[in-house]
Amino acid sequence: MKILLATYWIVPHVGGVWNYMNQLKKKLEYFGHEVDLLGYGDMHKYVYHVTDDIKIYKEDVIEEVTKKLEANSHLEYYADPVVKFCETQKFVYELGIAKMELEKYDLIHTQDVFSSSVFAKVIPKDTTLVATLHGSVAHEMKDYVMNVHVTETSPLACIYFDELEYSGATSATKTIVANNWLKNILIDEFKVPEEQILVQHYGYDIDAFLNTFDANNITIEKPLEKKVILFLGRLVSLKGVHHLINALGNLQYSRDDWVCWIVGEGEKQAELEQQTKELGLVDKVIFLGNRNNVAELLYVTDIFVLPSLIENQPLSVIEAQIMGKPIVVSDTGGLPEMVTHGWNGLITKAGDDQGICNSLYSLLENEEYGKQLGNTAKTWALDYWSLEKGAKKVLEIYHQVLKKNN
Repeated sequence: MKILLATYWIVPHVGGVWNYMNQLKKKLEYFGHEVDLLGYGDMHKYVYHVTDDIKIYKEDVIEEVTKKLEANSHLEYYADPVVKFCETQKFVYELGIAKMELEKYDLIHTQDVFSSSVFAKVIPKDTTLVATLHGSVAHEMKDYVMNVHVTETSPLACIYFDELEYSGATSATKTIVANNWLKNILIDEFKVPEEQILVQHYGYDIDAFLNTFDANNITIEKPLEKKVILFLGRLVSLKGVHHLINALGNLQYSRDDWVCWIVGEGEKQAELEQQTKELGLVDKVIFLGNRNNVAELLYVTDIFVLPSLIENQPLSVIEAQIMGKPIVVSDTGGLPEMVTHGWNGLITKAGDDQGICNSLYSLLENEEYGKQLGNTAKTWALDYWSLEKGAKKVLEIYHQVLKKNN
C-alpha cells in the first residue's frame, strides 16, 4: 500500500503530531507498506513533501490565493484577522498539495482538521482519505481569539472555527480520535455523526524512547536532598503552568525538600517567570527551556505534573508513565482516560491551585505511595501504549475503509 501521512502543522517540529507521524511511518514500513510525509515548511513559507523534498512556496501561488480570498470576501467572518490569516494559509496549502502527485497514493491519512478539509477538495477519486484528530482545534483557537488575540470580530472567528471543526471531522471516510472525550465533543458539540468517529489511541515507540538515554551515564545533576517536580510542555495559558506556580507558592510554606523544573518555551514564559519572582520561588522553580533529553530528565525526576486546562492525549504523560513516575494531572480532556486517580497517578480539578498543591504534598510526604503509583503506571503503559498494537489497529482501519470505498 502506498500511504501519505499529512498535516497542516509545520514539520519537522517538537511535538506529538510529528512524533506520531514518524513512529507510524516506521511501523507501517516494517509491515511492508510505503509511506511518505507531508506538512507545512518553515514558518508556513512553503508546502513541504518531506520524503521527496518537494517545496511549493507561498510566493509562487500567492496570486491564485488572492483570487480565492477575494471570491470569499463576502463571508462575514473574513473581517477577522485571525480568520483571514488561516484562510490564506489554507489556500496556500490547497494549491501546494494540488501540485503534488497525489494519484500515486492508495490512502492519505491527515492529522488535523485543516489538512482533512483541504485534502477532501483535491484528493483523486481513487484515493481514500482517513483523518486522525489530535485534539480540538476549535476549542484551542476560540480560546485564543477570545482571550489572547481579542478583536471586535472575535465572535465571528468562533463561528469560523466551529465550521472548520465540523468540516475537518467529516471530510474523510473515517475519523480517528484518541479518546472518548474528543469523540463526545465532536458528536455532542459539533454534531458530527457518531458513525464517522473511531476511537483508537496512537501507540508509542517505547523501545526507541528508552534507548535515548543511558542510565549508567546520566549527565543531569540532581539537587542534593531535593526531590524534582517536572513539567514538560508549551508555556501557553492552556497548559495551566500559572496554576502550578501558584500551587508551588503554597507548597513552599509546608515543605522545602523540592525543586520544580519547567521544560518548554512559549508566549507566556516572561509572565510565568515574573509570577515566580513575585511568589519568592526563583530558587525553587527553574526554567530550562526546550530540551531534547526528555528521557534522562524523567529518569532523575521524582514527580511529573501536567495541570492543563485543555488537553487531548499528551505525549509527556505517556513518557512519564513509561519511566514509572508518579503523575499529577488535571481532570480535563483525555487525561482521565490515561490516568486513574489513586491507581496509576493523581487527578486534580483543572485550575485548582490548592488541589495541585495537596497532590504534590502527598507524594512528597509519602514516597512509597509515589513509587506504587509509578510502578503501576509503568506496568500499564508498557502494554497499553505498544506501538505495534496501535499501528496494527490503524492498518485494520485502513483496510476497512479501502474495502468500503472499493
